[in-house]
Amino acid sequence: MSDADRERVTERLHVAFGEGRLTQEEFEQRLNGVLSARVFSQIEPLVADLPGTAPPAPELSQLRTTAASLKRRGPWVVARRIQVTAKAGSVKLDFTEALIAHRVVEVELDVLAGSTTLVLPRGASVDIENVEFIAGNSHVRSVPTLPVPGDGLHFVVRGKQRGGGLTVRHQRRLWGWHW
Repeated sequence: MSDADRERVTERLHVAFGEGRLTQEEFEQRLNGVLSARVFSQIEPLVADLPGTAPPAPELSQLRTTAASLKRRGPWVVARRIQVTAKAGSVKLDFTEALIAHRVVEVELDVLAGSTTLVLPRGASVDIENVEFIAGNSHVRSVPTLPVPGDGLHFVVRGKQRGGGLTVRHQRRLWGWHW
């Protein structure tokens, strides 16, 4: 987490305090929490109840795994650029409940002998034209491949998928269950 990220959150706390949304004591506690935070997940609870506040998203996130599965689901902060490196392991990134501050999210793959699954929120689109497949395949299931006009999220996927498949889909639902 950078000083600029802390400064943005601090400014939002000042605005909320000025609007009367926080007491002096709440403001000081939250400010101390922001100034001592080292990672974005420590800031989320400090601003979650403030209107119009999206947690600060990092510019770059690097996800790595070797001979193990890598999963992200539920509420997690999505960086504008995500670099995924996986060797002999599966990757599943579920963006349906993720906190996404950017309209365009770039995912760079370097996957060897493993599968990759991207679960996108409804209304999102994807571009996988710049993914190189070597002994692998791709499946884009019911997800538009052109950017959606307006405020729709767009995912740009590039990189290499070797010896495994890439699947892009929406969340599946059946009788209250979802996966």
